[in-house]
Amino acid sequence: MKPLCSILKKIPQTNIIDSTIDYSKYVTLDLSLNNQNLTGRKSGNTADFEEYITDYLKKHNAEVAFGGYIEGRTLYQRSSIFKNDLNPERNIHIGLDFWTKAGTPVLAALDGQVHSFKNNIGLGDYGPTIILEHEIQNQKFYTLYGHLSLESIEGISVGDFFKKGEHLANIGNSEVNGDYAPHLHFQIIKNIEDYWGDYPGVCNTKDLNFYIENCPDPNLLLKIT
Repeated sequence: MKPLCSILKKIPQTNIIDSTIDYSKYVTLDLSLNNQNLTGRKSGNTADFEEYITDYLKKHNAEVAFGGYIEGRTLYQRSSIFKNDLNPERNIHIGLDFWTKAGTPVLAALDGQVHSFKNNIGLGDYGPTIILEHEIQNQKFYTLYGHLSLESIEGISVGDFFKKGEHLANIGNSEVNGDYAPHLHFQIIKNIEDYWGDYPGVCNTKDLNFYIENCPDPNLLLKIT
């Protein structure tokens, strides 16, 4: 069986955000500690952070800001989901984020069926989430779409089939998406274990090597850069 990374590299370029938005309208966004323009106030206050994203897109004449794979961030510190007395702090992002307007269409990355879906309620969580199951060259794997609108998980069922590029969902707003500026969290997962409608999108340093192996860089598939 071929390694998943090798399979992903050979798949033709695909788009998971509104197909009318060309990749030339994408700009990279660094949300790590290296971003000196991103203050704690901006990342901790949703309205301020959304304004920051809007201004950033306007400044770069872009419609989508993306990035974040294996990126250490401070913006999760406000939620006990990522930081509590029982477990090591989780602050390394293991998916790819796409920051754009709420309501923007989200497309299926590949042919696949709905594995599971769930509204992951809570500060800092995914909110509405859909996971698709794929099989290519006898390799089964999954793609996760988080921070969606509530309507995105209404009227769908486990086993529903979506073709590559088909409209799957829409990006949610801060009221439903875990209290973030609107964006899509996209993640590839090799072994989903027993997770249902959910899978960790942020890890700690101790578990990083496992997640790098189990959650390959989504850009291998998307080929944005």
